[in-house]
Amino acid sequence: MPEPTKKDETPNGQPEESVAPDSNGAPPLPEISLEVSPPPDDSVPAMGRKDSVWSLGEGQAPEELDKPIDTPPLSILLIEKPQSGTVAVGGDITFVAKVEAKDLLRKPTIKWFKGKWMDLASKTGKHLQLKETFDRFTKIHTFEMHIIKAKENYAGNYRCEVTYKDKFDSCSFDLEVKETEQGSQNIDIRSAFKRSSEGQEDAGELDFSGLLKHREPKQQDDTPEVDVWEILKNARPDEYEKIAFMYGITDLRGLLRRMKKIPKEEKKSEAFAKKLEPAYQVDKGGKIRLVVDLADPTVELKWYKNGQEIRPTPKYIFEHKGTQRIMVINNCTVNDDAAYSVAAGDEKCSTELFVKELPIKIVKGIEPVKTTVNERIELECEVSEEGAQVKWMKNGVEVPTGVRSRYRVKCEGTKHYLVIDDASREDTGTYSIMATGGTSEAHIQVDLKPLKIYQDLQDMTVLLGQPLKLHCEIYPGNVPGRWYRNGQLIQPNDRLNIIHRNKVHRLEIETTSLHDAGDYTFVPEGYSQSLSAKIHIIDPPRVHLDSLNFPDNTVTIVAGNKLRLEIPISGEPAPRVVWMKGERVILESGHRVRAETYGDQTSLTIEVTEREDSGNYKIVLQNEAGEATASVKIKVVDIPDPPEAPLVPVVGGDWCSMSWEPPKYDGGSPILGYFVERKKKQSSRWMRLNFDLIKETTFEPKKMIEGVPYEVRIFAVNAIGVSKPSEPSKAFIPLAVTSEPTMLVVDDITDNTVTVKWRPPETIGAAGLDGYLVEYCIEGSNDWIISNKELTEKTKYTITGLTPGCKILVRVKAINAAGASAPRTLQHSILVKEVIEPPKIRVPRHLKQTYTRRVGEAVNLVVPFLGKPRPKVMWLKDGKPIEPSHVSIRNTDCDSIIFIRKAERSHSGKYEMTVQVENHMDTAIIDIQIVDLPGPPQCVTIEDVWGGNVALVWTPPKDNGNAPITGYTIQKADKKTMEWYTCIEHYHRTCITITELVVGNEYFFRIFSENMCGLSETATQTKKSALIVKEGLQLKMPEYNDHDFKEAPKFTQPLINTFAIAGYNTTLNCSVRANPRPKVIWMKNKIVIVDDPRYRMFSNQGVCTLEIRKPSPYDGGLYTCKAINDLGEAQVDCKLEVKGGFTFYELMQRGVPLNLIDKYMNEAKVVEQEK
Repeated sequence: MPEPTKKDETPNGQPEESVAPDSNGAPPLPEISLEVSPPPDDSVPAMGRKDSVWSLGEGQAPEELDKPIDTPPLSILLIEKPQSGTVAVGGDITFVAKVEAKDLLRKPTIKWFKGKWMDLASKTGKHLQLKETFDRFTKIHTFEMHIIKAKENYAGNYRCEVTYKDKFDSCSFDLEVKETEQGSQNIDIRSAFKRSSEGQEDAGELDFSGLLKHREPKQQDDTPEVDVWEILKNARPDEYEKIAFMYGITDLRGLLRRMKKIPKEEKKSEAFAKKLEPAYQVDKGGKIRLVVDLADPTVELKWYKNGQEIRPTPKYIFEHKGTQRIMVINNCTVNDDAAYSVAAGDEKCSTELFVKELPIKIVKGIEPVKTTVNERIELECEVSEEGAQVKWMKNGVEVPTGVRSRYRVKCEGTKHYLVIDDASREDTGTYSIMATGGTSEAHIQVDLKPLKIYQDLQDMTVLLGQPLKLHCEIYPGNVPGRWYRNGQLIQPNDRLNIIHRNKVHRLEIETTSLHDAGDYTFVPEGYSQSLSAKIHIIDPPRVHLDSLNFPDNTVTIVAGNKLRLEIPISGEPAPRVVWMKGERVILESGHRVRAETYGDQTSLTIEVTEREDSGNYKIVLQNEAGEATASVKIKVVDIPDPPEAPLVPVVGGDWCSMSWEPPKYDGGSPILGYFVERKKKQSSRWMRLNFDLIKETTFEPKKMIEGVPYEVRIFAVNAIGVSKPSEPSKAFIPLAVTSEPTMLVVDDITDNTVTVKWRPPETIGAAGLDGYLVEYCIEGSNDWIISNKELTEKTKYTITGLTPGCKILVRVKAINAAGASAPRTLQHSILVKEVIEPPKIRVPRHLKQTYTRRVGEAVNLVVPFLGKPRPKVMWLKDGKPIEPSHVSIRNTDCDSIIFIRKAERSHSGKYEMTVQVENHMDTAIIDIQIVDLPGPPQCVTIEDVWGGNVALVWTPPKDNGNAPITGYTIQKADKKTMEWYTCIEHYHRTCITITELVVGNEYFFRIFSENMCGLSETATQTKKSALIVKEGLQLKMPEYNDHDFKEAPKFTQPLINTFAIAGYNTTLNCSVRANPRPKVIWMKNKIVIVDDPRYRMFSNQGVCTLEIRKPSPYDGGLYTCKAINDLGEAQVDCKLEVKGGFTFYELMQRGVPLNLIDKYMNEAKVVEQEK
């Protein structure tokens, strides 16, 4: 149904959004006929809907729509609004809106509408384009709407809305489209829907505004005229393509789009001969008749308002006139503005009723008022209607009339009042009353009362911290007032006191602060006059160095860095600041060094600090209250100068001793230590010798190659950094003798000989070791006598030809091609005299108790003893000599060794050792016990069977293995499977009751003996079985042949190659089937894993698991699981690769050698590069 038009809604009387008639003869919109009863007052002109009046702006009467607005409302966001315009059909037009973005944080949102609801953002195309631009210099957003090739139906009212957060602005404008003067030509549908070969923009679309333009006359075809539209209307949709091809129409899509736009003929209603009009209009208080004509008068009719059924009332009256059904609505109000519908059977027709409100006119306007404060103000206005809604405004803003408002509003009939009981100066302004039919305004002026001043406030200058007293006298005396400082209201507190006594007003401040300075004003309440004074607080200047937290006011900076030293200062007025270094003043305009002062602080800036910037800097502050000075010391630290070339006074085989002097300049920071580097003379690559700083000025480089010339150099280090290297030392060649022999001791002394022995030197140079030189001297003499004319290669030597009773000193030197080493000398002199030492056997602690070994193990005992001359050693076993074929005994000068290669139980016994020197003798006894596994118990019998219990009794074994029996292990087996299960271990008694046996099963039992060596190799089994039967029942079990379940190990699930993450636990799993139960062995790289805490092994129901705890890259490799039983063995392999790894520090903590760490780090880098 076409949309009904609304009267008087636009100035030209046209609808807000009209549609031009189609060129195919589509009928225009039907006119609306209204049967309306005139309202009582004929003087009021007809108007549109009520919302159309208020949408034009509050306070604007309907009859003033065409009048110009004197004071248009200020726009919130739009600084340039789009203006109404006129364009010819087929022409282009642009509307521009601009928004200032100075106070906006982001781009505002803009919407373009046609009419009230049609959003044009979804209609953009080749006839409508929206554009947005932003000028960064003027900060203005520009929004443009381009209408291209305008059509007649583009005319109407448009609206532009701009929103930003809680701000909103809108503007309406009109577009008028005028027809061209040339008449439209006849349009051939076949040429209109034929595609253009030139590829024009409008090719293939029936654009009537484009077709209205002048076209060149084309040569007419001889084909007879055919009405293709009629053919298409009568054809089925599946025949459209065939018809288009027949008549040369190539733009089939454009044809189909046009076919959709052809209005379809409405089906004739069967219930209604004449339906309701699309819309009706009535004035408020009038009467309206809604009429329908029925085709069948017998049909039941129902009327609805907004979907609710209407019942007959004095307001709604239903009439019947033949086939006409009429509903009369009396005394129409705003509530009657709604959608109405009528239903006849299954059919329904609807309409819309528009109720126009009559404007409220102001009969008598408000009058201007001029009064003083604290007076009562009453504004009166009379309107044309009682109960009318009006708005009171002050300076264009609605007056608040709430409970707590100063304004009161009254209404008495047609009179409206605005009352202000206690007027103040703020009530001055323009007041207006707004009704739907007009406005009235008047100006109210509220003045203050005159005031007499006896004593005015005086300007004062006060020192910071001193009291301040302001005093004034006014008349009348009972007038209160308020004190202001710099326009801010002053409230009394503990520090500030406000006093009012009769005419006197005082403001007292006990201790002034800088915030108390400013312009003070005393404003008597209710008066226009005020008293003012200016208070100036002065404060001597101060430099606050304590806030810097620098020790001794010394600032340390590294050379080359930027220094910005900010020092807080105070003083009122702001003091003048001068920075000085010595007698030189630092200016603000300096390039590298400059001083700046701003606010409450001053700063010294040095862009690139140098050593010369070190020194004392003086700060001088001056103002009218005094002067202050302060001093700051700046210390610029740098890397030290390089030391001088080092000296190498001593050179060894692979080392040297070097020394150097500290650098002349330490860079302003103490020297922390030194780095030493060396290189081969023919090489250019320096190698650092120490990673920890050397505190001293001496060092001994080591690990040098003998015979190769070297150079060394020094770096000095302080807190700032490392100095440049010193000059290289003179080249030196490492070559040295061996170190002195070690552990020189006296081995033996006789009446004329002394035997000494020693060990080789700890360090033997590249020259090797040629031999040793032994020297001695008589005590009291300094003459050293060479004992061996030729060098001896042995580390033991006997000095002969000595005089009995003399005392000598002995020393030994190591000789090689570089010369003799430092001598190793005995600390004490030696008396050349043989001394008898009684024998003493030192039995080791573990041999003082019984020495126990298992059968088959080796016995190797070493018993040391003392005595001189060499003692005689004898061994006895149980008082009898020992047979050398069974036990080997070897004696030396200081110990005796007893050795049994393969111990047997017959070797058990007590061995007696005797040591004798002349008439002196010492004896020791060693008890040796050789133990073996015990034998099984002698006899195991079933004593009794009752319920699920069996009583067993046995006798101890004959052979206890030469060790006491510590317990027994009892096992049971079901006769069906004969799989043995342990019932109890480490049982000490020789009788036991086995409980919780299964009824119906028949059991055998066996028992193992146990001593300190372990369980016996065999067990004693019961000859008879124990049948567990249910009491009262006798079941004879049939005999079956046992099935042989034994099989060799076989892996049903192999190991799988696995990748693990370093540091996270991983597991390797496989499954094996075997009977009897196999022994599972795990190996890594073919090496058995035994007692390694990093691995845990599990085996449950044939599933074998190896858990590797927190693996590292060294845990990767080939892992093997091997299963072994009596029938055979089987194994599976897999590879484990551990990804990730450890840092250099973590590998060092784990004790990994440096060469392996280097190899691992290089491999990790190669893997990363490949990735």
